[in-house]
This record gives sequence, C-alpha cells and structure tokens, in this order.
Amino acid sequence: MVYAPRSTRHGALLVGTFAVLGLLTACGSSSHDVHSNPPLTSSGTAAPATGGAESAAPGTSAPGSASAGTGAAPSSVPQATASQGGGTTTTTAASSRCHTAQLRASVGRDDPGAGQENFPVVLTNTSGKACTLHGYPGAAFVSASGGQLGPNPKRESGSPVTVTLRPGQSAWAGLTFSNPGISGAKTATPAALLVTPPDERDSLKVSWTGGAVPVSGNSSSVFLSVLAPGTAP
Repeated sequence: MVYAPRSTRHGALLVGTFAVLGLLTACGSSSHDVHSNPPLTSSGTAAPATGGAESAAPGTSAPGSASAGTGAAPSSVPQATASQGGGTTTTTAASSRCHTAQLRASVGRDDPGAGQENFPVVLTNTSGKACTLHGYPGAAFVSASGGQLGPNPKRESGSPVTVTLRPGQSAWAGLTFSNPGISGAKTATPAALLVTPPDERDSLKVSWTGGAVPVSGNSSSVFLSVLAPGTAP
C-alpha cells in the first residue's frame, strides 16, 4: 500500500469538489436556456385547399353541391314528322301530342268502289297551337241509346307516321267495309260514330249518315287505316 501525504490528499479533494460544482453549474445553465428560449411559432391560417370553395372526401359531394346525373332536366329530342303539305317538318317530342279536347272529328262522303264502302274519318286541330297524331284512331258505331253496334274496327296494315297539325289542319284515316248488300252480312244503322284519337281515352261523337253497316256474319269486318295528312285520299 502506497501512502500519500495529507497535503496531497487535501489538494485532490479540492480539485474533485470544483469539478463537481462546475458540472452542476453547466447543467443548470442548460436547463435554464430551454425554458427561456422556447421554439418560434407563426400565427395565421392555413392556405385553402384548391379545387373549389369546399373540399370533400373522395367519393362524396361537397355540402350544397349536386351529385352528377341528378336533377338534370332531360333534353328534348327533335324528330322528323310528315306535314299536311307533303314535306317534313321538325318538331319537339316533348308534350306535343294532340289531345281529344284539341280536336274535332267528322266523317267525309262515301267513295264506294269494287263492292267496298270507303269513308274518310277526319280529325281537325281546333286549338291555337300545333300538335301531332301518330298511328291509328279508334272507332265504334253506336245506337241512339249509346250501345255499341258490332265489334271494334280492325287495323289495316300500314306504316304509321307522325302527322303534325298546325291550327286548322287535318288528318284522316280510311274507314272501309264490304257493301252489306253484296256480302250478305247482318246490318244495323248507327246513330253515331265514336272516334278516339291515338293514345287518348276520351272520344269524339260524330253523327252517322252513311246508312246501314255490317255488324255480324259474313264479311262483316270494318277496317281503319293509319292517319295521313289532309281530309281525304
């Protein structure tokens, strides 16, 4: 064992004490700097998101916005139609069909031929705006009491066209049947003919002055043709 003098041990103790005090002072100074110098911050608002006033999560719509495809008004599709003048005219398909209240019905004179009776059934636009007719009218013979005489007329083969009627213009369909005197069919004499415009439920009543019509038996069928522009063939 090495023996150190007392003065030497005292000096070493003083050196160690100063070293400890120096370390404590450095630590205290560092802790004080952290609290006295906090990180700098900048006040203000974040920049707005681009692409619109409001942003939304993917797959959702922003509040107050309409999703694509909803609430859009359907577009009107023009269609070519046959006019009374023999040419074509373009009309808009939206709500242009002629309704019963816009029309007047009449029956033209008989144009017989080859054992057939042929009557033009005419629909005239009495309204103040143009409308369209397409296809076949409906018809039924009725008695004075309103009862139907015979079956409904059958449709002749044909290619329906859309007829545009301006105010005052007409369209007609041919009502034909075999002459009962030749065919031998059973007959009745109607008081009126009910005419129903295409796609309508309400009918127009026309006084019938064409005499007896077949209602049953041989060759008793009555036929209607498609509507065409005008009042007669």
